[in-house]
Amino acid sequence: MIATLEGILEYRGDDSVIINVGGIGFRVYVSSSTSSQLGAVKGRVSLYTHLHVREDNISLYGFASSEELTLFKSLISVTGIGAKLALTLLSALNPEQLVMAITSGDIDLLSQAPGIGKKMASRLVVELRGKLEKEWKEVALPLAPESVDVIAALTGLGYSLAEATKAISKLPDSEALNLEEKVRMALQQMARG
Repeated sequence: MIATLEGILEYRGDDSVIINVGGIGFRVYVSSSTSSQLGAVKGRVSLYTHLHVREDNISLYGFASSEELTLFKSLISVTGIGAKLALTLLSALNPEQLVMAITSGDIDLLSQAPGIGKKMASRLVVELRGKLEKEWKEVALPLAPESVDVIAALTGLGYSLAEATKAISKLPDSEALNLEEKVRMALQQMARG
């Protein structure tokens, strides 16, 4: 129904923003990562949106990228995951980290998100792993658990998933290296090009 919004950012709160579109202010619920990408208040913004309709509530959710919107829709398709909890997951982990955690079965990482216990994390893995492996082919590479942590750290620093995956593929297979050393070596790999 409402696929995108473009307008002036009037207000930024903890979990929502107000976007003025032609004199009408729309409250849009956003993840912390989307909120941080919107720029300054009074600036022009554009969001992909999802209109979430329930019996007692109509809410608008906004996303900086179409990939984040697609992942949100996948998350809310899981039994027990509502729109607010899906947004919490997207605030705790960026889309690439979240997809990687689900496709690699990293229940410990998923359960660190507020409101997600081990049981819900397991359900996310069971219900979404196959679907996300098809939709996010570059993320769904079979990775060792220690590689998932390195990629999560690199994507958290702003590198793309492709850059992070390429860098860790060139790392030596040594269990003696800790996470910090692996991240440092991966960063050196990326600096070399």
